[in-house]
Amino acid sequence: MTVKNRYRVVIIGGGVIGTAIAFFLAKSGIRNVAVLEKDYLSSGSTGRCGGGIRQQWSERMNVRLAIRSVEHFKRFESEVGFEIEYNQGGYLLLAYTDEEVLSFNKNTSMQQEEGLDVVLLSRDETSRIFPFINLTNVKAAAYCPSDGHANPHLTTFAYARAAQRMGVDILTHTSAERILIENGRITGVLTDRGEIEAEVVVNAAGGYSHEVGRMAGIDLPTESYKHQIFVTEPLEHFMDPLVISFEKNFYIRQTESGNFIMGQGDKAELPGHDITPTWRFLRELTGKMQEFFPFLSDVRILRHWAGLYNMSPDALPIIDRSREIENFYCAVGFSGHGFMLAPAVGEAVAEWIVYGEPKTVDISNLTLNRFEQGFSREKNVV
Repeated sequence: MTVKNRYRVVIIGGGVIGTAIAFFLAKSGIRNVAVLEKDYLSSGSTGRCGGGIRQQWSERMNVRLAIRSVEHFKRFESEVGFEIEYNQGGYLLLAYTDEEVLSFNKNTSMQQEEGLDVVLLSRDETSRIFPFINLTNVKAAAYCPSDGHANPHLTTFAYARAAQRMGVDILTHTSAERILIENGRITGVLTDRGEIEAEVVVNAAGGYSHEVGRMAGIDLPTESYKHQIFVTEPLEHFMDPLVISFEKNFYIRQTESGNFIMGQGDKAELPGHDITPTWRFLRELTGKMQEFFPFLSDVRILRHWAGLYNMSPDALPIIDRSREIENFYCAVGFSGHGFMLAPAVGEAVAEWIVYGEPKTVDISNLTLNRFEQGFSREKNVV
């Protein structure tokens, strides 16, 4: 595609956040928009994530964003015009310690205040509903049936194609090299294909958010960490919810086609951009998952990959407009949860650009300066 000399808005990052912002901008009437992606759409964190869509969080802001996103996911096909394998199979969060039970009690009460259909199940109740899990040492479980999952690739492509139909340019294999600023105001972006004038620039660069921030002279407190996942051969579909344990450090879900996708965090991982899969991860996860899910003992692994969690200090996203540089926005630091929050974030950032403030969801506590005043950390993270 030919790159135009001038756009009203340039979005750096062709993952689900960047394409969602482009879609909602175009839907609001701002269509002179370019999305810059240095590789191909969904090639970064989005295309390497597990595809879960969860509303069960320990921080109220994440709950509100997720509930709003689920409203969009439920009508995605009619709103965006594409099918994305969306399924509300639920999320089951397992509590293994008394401390976790207390935390889940507190969290579910807060989530119910926000209107979420979540319940705390006893171990016996969990066993009756989900008999395929080894619940040894499980004390309770939080269950939300309206949580679910979708295909991250299809979602990103859907937002991009719908935005293109409304006039947005999707510029793949186009790398941002410098953000151009004069007198404290955005004037454009220098790319490897030439200079583009722009009134507004949005940093939606996922695992490279810190580097893009530095192009504008802003030191974003984000770091990227490798996170690994593997997928198995398919079995007959029988497991609807995504099952997750923060204490035992795992999550697992079954896809529409029957494959099982699972992953875990690694506290020993150092920040960086390495996404080389490791044998250690395979040995650790295959060893422990058979204990919790005995049916996996003879199931073969088909593929193993890694992506980046772009972490913020409190594991909540940073969604803000710069106070130093006029018309520079960021939507970064999603800490592994950008896919599930993307519709609400895309809508909010687009509203901010169009109307001067977000209208649908109050995101005023997700600003960059919150870290100067003390903050509480999102605990429900693997």
